[in-house]
Amino acid sequence: MQKLGNEQSLAGKKILLGISGGIAAYKCAELTRRLIERGAQVQVVMTHAAKEFITPLTMQAVSGRPVSDSLLDPAAEASMGHIELAKWADLVLLAPATADLIARMAAGMGNDLLTTLVLASDAPIAVSPAMNQQMYSHPATQENIQTLSRRGCLIWGPAAGEQACGDVGMGRMLEPMQLVGLCESFFQPKLLAGRSVLITAGPTREAIDPVRYITNHSSGKMGYAIADAAAKLGAQVTLVSGPVALSTPNGVQRIDVESAQDMFDATTSNANSHDIFISCAAVADYRPDVIAKQKIKKTDENNDMSIHMVKNPDIVATIAAMTENRPFTVGFAAETQDVEHYARGKLQKKNLDMICANDVSVEGQGFNSSDNALYLYWKDTDKWEAGEKSLPLDSKQVLGFQILEQIQKLSSL
Repeated sequence: MQKLGNEQSLAGKKILLGISGGIAAYKCAELTRRLIERGAQVQVVMTHAAKEFITPLTMQAVSGRPVSDSLLDPAAEASMGHIELAKWADLVLLAPATADLIARMAAGMGNDLLTTLVLASDAPIAVSPAMNQQMYSHPATQENIQTLSRRGCLIWGPAAGEQACGDVGMGRMLEPMQLVGLCESFFQPKLLAGRSVLITAGPTREAIDPVRYITNHSSGKMGYAIADAAAKLGAQVTLVSGPVALSTPNGVQRIDVESAQDMFDATTSNANSHDIFISCAAVADYRPDVIAKQKIKKTDENNDMSIHMVKNPDIVATIAAMTENRPFTVGFAAETQDVEHYARGKLQKKNLDMICANDVSVEGQGFNSSDNALYLYWKDTDKWEAGEKSLPLDSKQVLGFQILEQIQKLSSL
């Protein structure tokens, strides 16, 4: 299994980065550096207009390779250099892809080195559009993008936001790390292709009054890492998320909720249409019985406040008890002591297929951390024997893949 994050997730992959003449070209130095960090070899090809925004010397320094920029370079073309480059690439990434480059590609033109490489290469081609919002929305540009998509090009982006010209709208090139993630996803073995995964992540908020609530320290990072990994492994992913400050992973459908009841409703209504359910959210076990309609005021006479709490519905146990279209059901156990004992108890009591347990009392792992260490336990069934697996401290991105690898093995039996 390839590892993501700071691991060599793109080890040995040859990426031809084609840069055309847009202001977003300045992001390509960072993009190249991040791709190389993950083990990729990056060969940069620039149009003449691109050199007005970022220099070939800069791109050579970050890529470690001479930049190619001319179709009529006598030295390179003595050995048919553009054909060799076209054959070399495992992926051609065009970023930024301007309206001009997209139009020339749609027309099948080969009037410079980059468009000639596009025509000569049988490698997959990913196009990351970047242009003014009005140019992007123009019917000609939209038709050209649709043409490239029909021909099999991958269209990565664009994003919406403020642009260099001051306009706001669609047309921003995706950020370097978003493009890196898409490259990782493209090359990742699709172990979950054709399967659907439902995941809960983050905390819940249980309202006390209009301005106060009860919650916990969950950041949602583990659930989001699993969702990201599942999408990269080819699954159709639905993420039911409590309130977190995280971006939705590429290719993931996100449903935002607040309370445990909200999460219960969203999850149970989607469970029977998914093959795998992973309950990673830190769901509040109890909620206030009555939510005050107005802010509860502090008074000099009252030094104490009592809140009557009632139990929330148990999401993972409800889904594990399904009798029709029951998904393979995985729970999480965040413990502060006797981790194995409590995890195995929860596995049996809630009729789970597998449980992921961690000790959140250990500094540097679990809640609000980017790293974690887990123990996986699965029960004995008529399809597989009971077992366990230790996942040592690592990034949550890496653990997400390792968890899904084990789920895939069991759920496919």
